[in-house]
Amino acid sequence: MKHLLITYHSKDGSTGRMCERVQKGANHPDIEIEIRALLASETSAEDMTWADGIIFGTPENFGYMSGAMKDLFDRTFYPLAGQLEGMPIAIFISAGNDGTGALSSIRRIGNGYGFKEVQEPLISVGELTDETLDACEALGMYLAAGLEGSIF
Repeated sequence: MKHLLITYHSKDGSTGRMCERVQKGANHPDIEIEIRALLASETSAEDMTWADGIIFGTPENFGYMSGAMKDLFDRTFYPLAGQLEGMPIAIFISAGNDGTGALSSIRRIGNGYGFKEVQEPLISVGELTDETLDACEALGMYLAAGLEGSIF
């Protein structure tokens, strides 16, 4: 069985709500994979090596990813050097501005891991809408189905 890790940070709850919908999509009844949804502060290098794919979720803080997400990368980068090459990933961001700073920082660090971004990132600007939450669900379903079907 394939494994999907969803790791995120949420300060005001928006990214947490997005994560819930990502997880709901990944838990689609027609898709059989094992899922772990963990706060970035609780995610370990072992969780990342357990995974066959990872979805990262962060708020935009000062035009950057959250400190908790950066801490996850700081704690795991060197211990995992060379171990996650080609790991399929997706990204969702809850932004007050445009989210591009958070996205570029995750991509820059992700390149060092050798991650392979397999879906367009989802950036929600401002208040969450039903349309955005539906897109979160689709993001989770897409990555989970791709892992199950060995597409990634």
